[in-house]
Amino acid sequence: MIKSAFDMHDKKLILASGSPRRNELLRLFGIPFSKRPSDIDEAKLGAESPRQYVQRMALEKGETLEIFSDELVLSADTIVDLEGQVLGKPIDKDDARRILKLMRGKTHHVHTGLALHNGEEGTIANEICLTNVRMRDYSADEIEAYLARADYHDKAGAYAIQDSQFHPVEHIQGCYANVMGLPLCHVYRMFSQAAICMDVEIADLCQRYNDINCEVYPSILYEQKHENDI
Repeated sequence: MIKSAFDMHDKKLILASGSPRRNELLRLFGIPFSKRPSDIDEAKLGAESPRQYVQRMALEKGETLEIFSDELVLSADTIVDLEGQVLGKPIDKDDARRILKLMRGKTHHVHTGLALHNGEEGTIANEICLTNVRMRDYSADEIEAYLARADYHDKAGAYAIQDSQFHPVEHIQGCYANVMGLPLCHVYRMFSQAAICMDVEIADLCQRYNDINCEVYPSILYEQKHENDI
């Protein structure tokens, strides 16, 4: 349970997602939690920008759940934005092939919307994280080998950045964990904004877990520290 300074009561953390990747990443905080996936209409509204869409999805995934007074719900949504076109999870192998060919050799944007809700006040914090991702100019044979493993299911943009066999990404600008579906430093910021007491070096844990050298975490965490100091 989380010791929360904002009401001085223990809170049960709920992850409003069935994503195995979000589940793995959230465990790095060392906080017990349970999963309660939401079931909402994820259709994009015609006038929405990708950023507006992902923010609305993150909010609705938490707001539509029944949240009890002793619960804190973390909801999230991740989308791939290629030149203004939202690329979601592929419906089948042919769709995954189409998406991967569209993104090959190009830069797209990964947006993750986050929201934190409690049973007394509703939504108490929200964030949006953006990472720019440059894909390799992988071959048609590489695409087919990847599709044969059927690892494209349940992945926005039909790929996983951490896939060591396909290795689809050439370069990123921004948060690596965001491309996996849960930008951990942004989650840390939201927990801090909600005055949740934590004793964890989340940037170090994220880098070790993903075997990366992150250049952006100081600006993310310093920004929050600066805000708290004002």
